[in-house]
Amino acid sequence: MENLTNEQKNQTLFITLVQQLQMQAWVSLGKIKNPVTDKMDKNLNLAKLSIDMLDMLKAKSQGNLSEDEKRLIDQTLSNLKLNFVDEKAKADREKTAEPATEQKAEEKSS
Repeated sequence: MENLTNEQKNQTLFITLVQQLQMQAWVSLGKIKNPVTDKMDKNLNLAKLSIDMLDMLKAKSQGNLSEDEKRLIDQTLSNLKLNFVDEKAKADREKTAEPATEQKAEEKSS
């Protein structure tokens, strides 16, 4: 990065930051393995935090992004938000199904 102009350096750092937050969100959504634990982890609160941070970054940098940077953050947010809604709906369905499953098990044992 020593030979880059200040603008090129900032663009590289911006892309890296977006990709780091994106990776954290994918791991938290349970879509890819956690590289540290080598396990599938799901933490929707942490995923939402990563998405919210990307939203904030987009808002705070509005008007200062190149077309490529804008497209990157827009596509990243769109993909993450769609997947978050899907995973949240799955979690809500599982929560709703749990009491019914427990009730059926209790009825069988009675």
